[in-house]
Order: sequence, then structure tokens, then C-alpha cells
Amino acid sequence: MITYRSSGVNVHAGNELVRRIKQKCPSIGGFSGLVPHGDSFIAAGVDGVGTKLKLAMDMNKHDTIGIDLVAMSVNDVICCGAKPMFFLDYMATGKLDVDKSEKIIDGIIIGCERSDCILLGGETAEMPSFYPNGEYDLAGFAVGIVKKDKVIDGSRVRPGDKVIGLPSSGIHSNGFSLVRKILEVNNLSVHDNNIGNILLEPTTIYVDVISKLIDAVDVRSISHITGEGLPGNIPRSIPDDLMVNLLPGSWSIPYVFTWLQMIGNVPEEEMFNTFNMGIGMVIIVPEKDIRKVLSIAPSAVVMGTVHPYKEGDRVVFG
Repeated sequence: MITYRSSGVNVHAGNELVRRIKQKCPSIGGFSGLVPHGDSFIAAGVDGVGTKLKLAMDMNKHDTIGIDLVAMSVNDVICCGAKPMFFLDYMATGKLDVDKSEKIIDGIIIGCERSDCILLGGETAEMPSFYPNGEYDLAGFAVGIVKKDKVIDGSRVRPGDKVIGLPSSGIHSNGFSLVRKILEVNNLSVHDNNIGNILLEPTTIYVDVISKLIDAVDVRSISHITGEGLPGNIPRSIPDDLMVNLLPGSWSIPYVFTWLQMIGNVPEEEMFNTFNMGIGMVIIVPEKDIRKVLSIAPSAVVMGTVHPYKEGDRVVFG
């Protein structure tokens, strides 16, 4: 049996760090931060691509990882209803490879185009002897804006509201330490049977569809389904006295997750607490808006319902 922790990632340690930071900076904890600016808020978020970078390096395929970088930040920023304005990138490497770096930047530009924001600038740090030969790291920073009276913070979510899922394109950019451990244990290479291309499928950017939904329906909550999956992210965007009941079978789980679970002997609970399992973004709307949501986003699925919280988990299946 393989778990995220056995692959080297201690989620509990990360949560403890967040808890300690929140004691020092209570405003931290949402998908992005908000700063007042006139009649609006400036929204900002920062993220990376994690060990998905290792697969890109192993395959010597660098033209899509920049899309992931943009997606991880802009998908966080839009959770408060903000429209991304610009993006900044940071790349660090032991020795600069201009051709490889250009491919990375090309992906970032594509990601910005899909987000309807501009690549404003960035920093490239060449750090000899710090990074192994051929390796690099990336970080991205997205900034957006939202009117103060249009902020989506989950406070208006009510019992009976419906949980809507927007499909992912696959694994996106979380859980790759577990993915790589599963491949290692099974002596599989990212070059086998086109595995690498499936795993490197870029993260979906939801800016356009979320913007259309916000304009058309009463979107009360938005959750970006990243690390810790559905159980860990939906509660971040609903009041503490509410929970959601998700209906198993209401959406199709992509085969890549079924395959990883099977060959890695990964418990189902671990899968749902690590991966997005086919849902990259979750919105909560009143039941009356379901038909309009599905007309705007035909691939969306009605996943469940909001209920008063009693005890136990705040995301339950069944």
C-alpha cells in the first residue's frame, strides 16, 4: 500500500505550518489574499508546479509546464470572484539553458492568454551548484481585481444549495510525489506507453467559464480542488456550520486515477485526499440556477447538496 506520506509528503506538517502562520497573520487562509483598493479589492495568489517538474525534466518536455504554473495561481485568484490582471514568474536553475527556458516561457504566455491576463515580468536566477545539472524550479504570482460588493467568500451559502463540479483535465499539478512513487515501485518509466504525456496534461484554466458563470448566476462559493482534494478544499469556502454531501457516481473519474490506485494499491480515501479525482473546480449555487449553469458549462456536473453541519467530516460521500 502506497500513501502520500510514504512518498515523502507530510500534509499534516503543512497544515500545522498554516495554523501557526494564521496565528501571526489571521487574514491568511483563503485561496488568495485581498487588499482594499478604492471600491475594489486587489486579489493575489502564488503557487508552483511541485514535482510535476520532475516528469517534465525526465521527458525533456518543457512546453506545457508553464501553462500549469499560470493555472495554479489564476485558478486560486478567481475563487473570490476576481478577474486576473497580470502574472509574474520566477525561475531558478543551476545553469541557464536558453532554449529550454524559452519553451517554459512560451507555456506561461499561453497560460496568460487563456486567463485573459498579461505576463508583466519575472525573474530568472542562475544559481551554479545549487540545483543539479538540467534541473530548475518555478513559482508564479497572479494578481486580479474584484469589486467589493462582488466578492465571493462563501458566506451566502445556505442549506439546500447545490454543489457543481467542473471537470479537470487529469491530475493537474498536485499529488505528483505520490504518482512518481507509484511509478517507481512498479518500475515504470514516464516514457512507457505514453504515460508521460498523460501525466503532463496541462492543468485546466477556469477563468473564462467562471467569469461567465459569475455574470449569469448567483455563484455563492468557489473552490479550487488542489492538494487534499475535495474533502480538504470545499470546506475552505463554506461557513463552519455547513457541510456538503457528495453523490458517488455523479461524475466520471478519469481512468488515470483508477489506474494509479490499482497499480499502487492506494486506499480510496487516500486517493480522494490527495487528487482532484476528475473535478478541478467546485461552485455552489442555489438550486434554481442549475439549468442556467449547465447551459453555460455543459460539462459541469451536479455533485451534491449543502446541509447543516452536525458532526464528523464536512464533506461526506453518499
